[in-house]
Amino acid sequence: MLLTLMEERRLRVFENRVLRSGMRPQRDEVTGKWRKLHNEELTGLYSSPNIIRVMKSSIIRGAGHVTCNGERRGAYGVLVAKSERKMQLGRPRL
Repeated sequence: MLLTLMEERRLRVFENRVLRSGMRPQRDEVTGKWRKLHNEELTGLYSSPNIIRVMKSSIIRGAGHVTCNGERRGAYGVLVAKSERKMQLGRPRL
């Protein structure tokens, strides 16, 4: 289960919002006005890897641990199994 494009976009927006709240606005050298930092400037100032790369590597690492355990555990069956039926649409009945 890797991340969808919508989830990646939402994570990038969240990461930029957190980084921007930690950094203060900077004064533009040409106009002298205060401005917020652009996304590229934020990533340049913050040297840690982006959140999407960290999450993808942890997902893949977890899948690797599941495959190492092999068929002894139930998680391996969930990882390699194919669904035989589709989920029903709508809210589950009580």
